[in-house]
Amino acid sequence: MKIELTKEAEKWFEDEVELEPGSGVHFYGKVYGKTMVHDGFSIAFKIEKPVNPVASTEVNGITYYITAADEWFFARYDLKVDYDSKTDGPVYIFESNED
Repeated sequence: MKIELTKEAEKWFEDEVELEPGSGVHFYGKVYGKTMVHDGFSIAFKIEKPVNPVASTEVNGITYYITAADEWFFARYDLKVDYDSKTDGPVYIFESNED
């Protein structure tokens, strides 16, 4: 399981959420909504420093991560975070990491 952000998504988080180096963005599964692979669940995020992430990536000093509590939600997938100009927000793409 890995996390990747496009340059557009990086810029959105840094500009709109006003992140600075040392910040953390915690992605997690949330009841209600829909993703490409889950009905009844969507992705949410909160700004908090990482504690024992199971997957993470650091961009411009900001750590984007997933914790063990939500490993079930992202299991078998890599998460790609992109930017959607129509909604002016992030879009989450699940890419299978199983062969």
